Amino acid sequence: MPELPEVETVARLLRPRLVGRAFRGGEVLWARTIESPGPDEFLAALRGARCTRVWRRAKFVVVDLERRGKLAGHLVCHLRMTGRLHVEAPDYDAGTHLRVRLDLDDRKQLFFIDVRKFGRMWFVREQGELFGELGPEPLEDAFDVDGFHAALRARKRQLKPLLLDQSFVAGLGNIYVDESLFRAGLHPLANSARLDRAAAERLHSAIRSILGAAIAREGSSFDTFYRTPEGKPGGFQDEFQVYDREGEPCTRCGAAIVKTVVGQRGTHFCRACQPRALRRGANARAARSS
Repeated sequence: MPELPEVETVARLLRPRLVGRAFRGGEVLWARTIESPGPDEFLAALRGARCTRVWRRAKFVVVDLERRGKLAGHLVCHLRMTGRLHVEAPDYDAGTHLRVRLDLDDRKQLFFIDVRKFGRMWFVREQGELFGELGPEPLEDAFDVDGFHAALRARKRQLKPLLLDQSFVAGLGNIYVDESLFRAGLHPLANSARLDRAAAERLHSAIRSILGAAIAREGSSFDTFYRTPEGKPGGFQDEFQVYDREGEPCTRCGAAIVKTVVGQRGTHFCRACQPRALRRGANARAARSS
């Protein structure tokens, strides 16, 4: 599933193609793609609305809309496992997995392509209809170390499932949680309430630096599904330290990377560099050397 860096990449690349454009109509080819308010109402709500902003919230792509200079709601898309968004000329070959086509006033079209049909689109009047329970954005200034440490200690949960909880931190997924925990030298099953401030600071720094690096590489394409709106794969998969590297040597210590299941999610880590019992000094040195 595309995570924060992939969705941020999609939003950034769609922005110059959509901002200033108005929707003129379209077609819903797979009705269940439209989560709300229903395919016909969805198309009617978009028709004539102009895009003023394209941005990301958690793992959602958000398109702000206006009519005659006034806010007119939001087009929201969650790519789920295999969704893709492309703005192309009408003769673009979208293939057999096209789910929604939206016509723009510059004679181009916004295509939503989704192989597995898990992706969803919404039209909402207010952002709170979808985003009210989401946690903080990890790249924003409001996500500071002190608040993060306090939240970790208050939850008393295993780190991996907690970091995947979108009400705790928005946008993180399996790949970047594994990579962040490795960089911070923390075991995925470590109890969040037992992290001291130094450990919380390492994890906070790891999350932000890894997400930033992944965005710079336009996300990760470890399978055939994720492609940018330009049709290109991401590049951060070439920098994975633990994710999808089961049995390969750890880049720090040479021990074999282990794969296990945590909260029904495949989880990759190094037993030597990420011991279950917190070893502050050793882990801090490992984090600094990464």
